[in-house]
Amino acid sequence: MINFVSVSKEFKEGVTARKVKALETLSLDIKQGEIFGFLGPNGAGKSTAIKILLNLIFPDSGKATIKDTDVGDKNVRRFVGYLPENPYFYDYLTAEELLWFGGKASGMAKNDIMERSNLLLNKVQLLEARRRPLRTYSKGMVQRAGLALALIHNPEVVILDEPMSGLDPIGRKMVGDIILELKGDGKTVFFSSHILSDVERFCDKVGIIVGGKLRLTDGVDNLLKDGDTLEKVFLREVNAAGLTEVR
Repeated sequence: MINFVSVSKEFKEGVTARKVKALETLSLDIKQGEIFGFLGPNGAGKSTAIKILLNLIFPDSGKATIKDTDVGDKNVRRFVGYLPENPYFYDYLTAEELLWFGGKASGMAKNDIMERSNLLLNKVQLLEARRRPLRTYSKGMVQRAGLALALIHNPEVVILDEPMSGLDPIGRKMVGDIILELKGDGKTVFFSSHILSDVERFCDKVGIIVGGKLRLTDGVDNLLKDGDTLEKVFLREVNAAGLTEVR
């Protein structure tokens, strides 16, 4: 469902325009129905990979595909849902209006939007607040509204960048339950997170990226079979990469 083939990306940084390799020959294959956790320290290249997957930025070399279709093809957007790390919406909109906008932009019929909106707002516990302006929402409430927006058109592939960010333990459990429900429906979920305990609970496979290079990819059960925790595995890969600067 999701495929990176030797994807590389460089940025210029600072007044000296020093070249920084955000990604270096990233190759990754994610199957239908998998929950894949993408892990790495700050500045490791996780968000860069996600933005390439969404065609928001372009690789210097290599390519990315979703459902065997190049991510540059506009038709890909019809079956992808996305929640950014720090979602920002027009704050005068209500959650109800936000989902209406997302549904119309996805080509959904009026009745389908209304039915799906009520379902999702109930799932993310915003049904009672659906007619309040987003500017009155807490950070966690905005995050939950963004998740509902990502799912409004019932996408086959769901991409989540730090979906637990700003959520309290109840919110984290709620999002985790939704992720597991997506898996039960045969959806593919690709998400980054710094909360390793959540990744252990929800993911089938993980990839660990450090300094733009994919250090490891494996099934969670396989990684933890010798009594290791995901935190130990993660720190071992970071140390093995000789990381001296966390950005």
